[in-house]
Amino acid sequence: MNMTLIQKYVRDEKIVPAALTGLLLTASFPEAGFSGLACVALVPLLAAVEGASPGKSFRVGFMAGLIHFLSLLYWVVHSMQVYGNLGPAVSAAILFLLAAYLACYPGLFAMLAASLPKNRFSGLFLIPAFWVACEYARFRVMAGFPWEFLGCSQYQNLAFIQIADLFGVYGVSFWIVFSNACVWMIFGFFSFKNARAKTISRARAAGALGLLFAASAAVFSYGKWRMISVDALMASAPKKTVAFVQGNIPQEKKWDPNFSSQIIQKYLDLSLSVQDREPDLVVWPETATPFYFLQERRRTPKLLAGLAGMDADFVIGSPQGRRTAAGVEYLNSAYLLSGKGKVFGRYDKSRLVPYGEYIPLKRFMPFLGKIVAQAGDFVPGPVGRTLEWKESRVGIQICYEIIFPDISRLMAQNGAGLLINITNDAWFGKTSAARQHFSMAVLRAVENRRAVVRAANTGISAFIDPVGRITGETGLFKEAAIAAAMPVYEGETFYTRRGDLFALACVFVSLFFVLMKRLRRAIKGAESENKRKKESRRRQNVHGTQTGP
Repeated sequence: MNMTLIQKYVRDEKIVPAALTGLLLTASFPEAGFSGLACVALVPLLAAVEGASPGKSFRVGFMAGLIHFLSLLYWVVHSMQVYGNLGPAVSAAILFLLAAYLACYPGLFAMLAASLPKNRFSGLFLIPAFWVACEYARFRVMAGFPWEFLGCSQYQNLAFIQIADLFGVYGVSFWIVFSNACVWMIFGFFSFKNARAKTISRARAAGALGLLFAASAAVFSYGKWRMISVDALMASAPKKTVAFVQGNIPQEKKWDPNFSSQIIQKYLDLSLSVQDREPDLVVWPETATPFYFLQERRRTPKLLAGLAGMDADFVIGSPQGRRTAAGVEYLNSAYLLSGKGKVFGRYDKSRLVPYGEYIPLKRFMPFLGKIVAQAGDFVPGPVGRTLEWKESRVGIQICYEIIFPDISRLMAQNGAGLLINITNDAWFGKTSAARQHFSMAVLRAVENRRAVVRAANTGISAFIDPVGRITGETGLFKEAAIAAAMPVYEGETFYTRRGDLFALACVFVSLFFVLMKRLRRAIKGAESENKRKKESRRRQNVHGTQTGP
């Protein structure tokens, strides 16, 4: 009996297609990396919510999102257990709460998609607009968490991500969901044996297939053309030889004073190993110095003495503290300085990691401050600040700032000819999180046509050119120091100039659709009410006539 009830629940709530969509979505991202699955991952969900009520369609979409984010972000448990000193139950609870929040967006998408008739071509364009609107909301609502938007799954398919210089990562997501919608419509033609039960005609299925090929061909052709044109543009751009250093410092040793001298010496030795390439700039990872650089009088001079023998400039990550009237404030910073010790500028991280660098809602829930032992009270710096370097400017993004499209875009607007991403991904261990984090940097390069230099403490470090090609990629938990010539380009793409215009248009279309849907429902309800009242009055008149004198 209980098994029968469970089977009925699974069938009625469409658990199987929801789970299939969730798992297919995750499989399209690193480490699995079957990127082609993204183009069909939503088909089971779209089929499951077809004609469903708003409540049911939301639940099915929520379940798909929950399974997707639980399987995509599983590494949160590892980070919380190993570095947050939390038990398995608490770590799993944190992951579940995060996944449940993020799952609300696929739930909202499913609710909107379910209200569309399957046999209209307008749905092929509205469905991806709904998805992009939900991604944009995930980016903007609360602190924002734009981790692995659907378009990022294609980071290795260079021809298909070049449209990001027009529409951002949202344009790539739109194309992927458009492909899903076309497959869904074609699937509708073949899904019934009885021809009378078909909701999709042969002509509409053929039209969807034609649109799928036409859209994919257009995206691919634009991508190939832009790769050639951007390569030609970068060939004439000025070049700087940049090196990154991957120290591979274990997290448990990083802040131990007994190892600080060894850590600094390792970074100095690795920097010396690339001096034969005569680098203009050497990039160290996030918080590479295990002390407060320029503030500690004992260890700072030793570091500066080691740099003095090298004819290069440096980007060095270091924490900072400053006294204010309210007490001591801490910043996660990066210094741009010469080998002679002259400081050209400092960038302070503007997007802090929740529960890693600050405690959200601490005033209302002070007990949260005790959950993660490693959490510090950091304060954000100004957003989009760039630093002057030689004849250009550089934009430095620290850790997960690279996942936010607006920061890279604002830095490009502010004159950054080169983007630098320094990070410490040791927190992720050997999970897929490091690869996921890295994949998003590729989209930032393409969106703004900027070369990206990425230096990660334990990997993945690499160079990314303005069309998204990856060179010099390092493995995880290995020491490395690699130099390469990188173009310094200050031109602006359409996306750099106009930003999230396309995503905002999708939000507007979605809101307009909801408004018109409610308006039509209200008009229909008013018409039904008027008809009911007229019928009531007619019956009263007939009754009065029959009972008259």
